Amino acid sequence: MELYDIATINELLSRYGLKFSKSLGQNFLTAAWVPERIAEASEADKSCGVLEIGPGIGVLTRCLSTAAGKVVAVELDKGLIPVLDETLSGYDNVKIINDNILKTDIAGLVEENFGGLTPVVCANLPYNITSPVLTALIDSGCFGRITVMIQREVAKRICSSPGSADYGAFTVYANYHTRPAILFDVPPDCFVPRPKVYSSVIRLDKLGREYVPKNEKLFFRIVRASFEQRRKTLVNGLMPLFGNKQLITDTIIKCGFDEKVRGETLGVNEFIMLADAFEASSDVG
Repeated sequence: MELYDIATINELLSRYGLKFSKSLGQNFLTAAWVPERIAEASEADKSCGVLEIGPGIGVLTRCLSTAAGKVVAVELDKGLIPVLDETLSGYDNVKIINDNILKTDIAGLVEENFGGLTPVVCANLPYNITSPVLTALIDSGCFGRITVMIQREVAKRICSSPGSADYGAFTVYANYHTRPAILFDVPPDCFVPRPKVYSSVIRLDKLGREYVPKNEKLFFRIVRASFEQRRKTLVNGLMPLFGNKQLITDTIIKCGFDEKVRGETLGVNEFIMLADAFEASSDVG
């Protein structure tokens, strides 16, 4: 069955009484080169167990099944489960789970399904849940590589540099835990329905970070506070967090930054330095 053909896709959905769900961010691939390149970029091989999120009708799943030792695909849309049973018939190393990935015990899923295999992620993510899904995947600590197709604007944000308009708290979070890179773009005409935006395939390789904050919770509180009001100086941005302008100013200057510095100009290591300086202050709990 040719799953990239629009007529085939429409026939499948019609036969099972389904329609494209905008609320679930369903856009199905119609260009064979896209899932092939995504699977190749993930570097999944027979030693790997691949977690896929939102398999749709199974085009990427098929590519991953051929390359990997095992594929576990988590699909939220209950109506697509019988479709996947049909399109993935004969792909014996694939397991489909009807569940919400944001409510899934990811570490438990990995332990249950990928014993003896190297866990990786490869998926065409629903764009409306990109950030929370990536956060859940990274926080699980289970994956050395995460290769996903996401909205190009979000990909640019994740891979942006300090001081740029795209740089934000999620950028710092992603770069603290991983080394992200945009691999290639995918135009809207590779999907049905045709989205209004370009997509990008991004890979995030887990970092073995040597320089870590003494208090990681404080580090991320400082990062979030620094970006909540971008036009403010870092001193004013951190006021709701610490409430002592003199302490904040002195700590920023002690770190070698100008007292008028803005948070969006600081890199990950600079935020770590700042968090350690506040942690060392006797006035900070």
